[in-house]
Amino acid sequence: MDLRQLRALVAIADHQSFSAAARSLHTVQSNISTHIARFERELRVILVDRSTGQLTPEGKAVVDRARRIEAELGAIDADITAMVGDVGGTVRMGVIGTTARWLVPALLQALDEGYPKVHLIIVDATTTSLLPQIRTGLLDSAVINLPVTDPDFDTEVFFEEDRIEVAPLGHPLADRDEVDLAELAEYPLLMNPPGTTFRDAIDAEAANLGVTLSSHAEVDGMRLLASLAFQGFGAALLPASAAPGWLQGDWRRVTVSGLTRRSVGLVTNRRTSPPAPARAVRETLRQVVAATAPEQPGLYLVNRPGPEAET
Repeated sequence: MDLRQLRALVAIADHQSFSAAARSLHTVQSNISTHIARFERELRVILVDRSTGQLTPEGKAVVDRARRIEAELGAIDADITAMVGDVGGTVRMGVIGTTARWLVPALLQALDEGYPKVHLIIVDATTTSLLPQIRTGLLDSAVINLPVTDPDFDTEVFFEEDRIEVAPLGHPLADRDEVDLAELAEYPLLMNPPGTTFRDAIDAEAANLGVTLSSHAEVDGMRLLASLAFQGFGAALLPASAAPGWLQGDWRRVTVSGLTRRSVGLVTNRRTSPPAPARAVRETLRQVVAATAPEQPGLYLVNRPGPEAET
């Protein structure tokens, strides 16, 4: 096998057809077809279903490793460049939307000042959609809702934040300063769906108290959940950063007793070694979180020794 075959297969995975893969690699479709056919003969399996353009299970397994190989090749160039000059290159980082709102502006400013040759691409998405992109190498790292128990990932807790209720004015709980889970159970709520880290933690704590919460609607996205509550669709269970202190409207923040705080931190792929630009972004990120998280209402910095500074 050679790199052209790997890149052809990855391009098909990304663009869903031989013709689109050829365009993305600035070549002709016959070259892509030749690379894939030779690759399949070498491996003695079918990698791409010709009728649909979709990868077979064997093809998906190869692509997962091919992405890691491409990442390591890119890391070689970035590391050597950093050794003989300034740190520079492209870094792709995911951030959950509620955290991105206050973290990303400060991070971009710090990178402009400290590492002007680093080009940071931010992907704003949910924890459930960011994790697969870390696994496949599409992202170098991501700031997400923790915990993550998958052994393929390394995690680092940055801060914790209160879980609150946001209730539109007129809702029976909107005139309360604090409610408990038993009181919340009396009303259908806007929540994340089961299977998401935030929802599963709440359901587990409610079950320990013998309480079952019911959902009015389920959305895997904190900012959309918050928007629904802000617009009067119902009361939502949210992290504090989804309803920042500077944001006002026809709704109220209500403290929920009996819930632990949500943990947010960095996740990376344990199977890969980050190149110099990615290491620079991570160290800058740690510094920015330490400086700005305590300024956000309902957020609490986790004061524990972190990884040594990466250079």
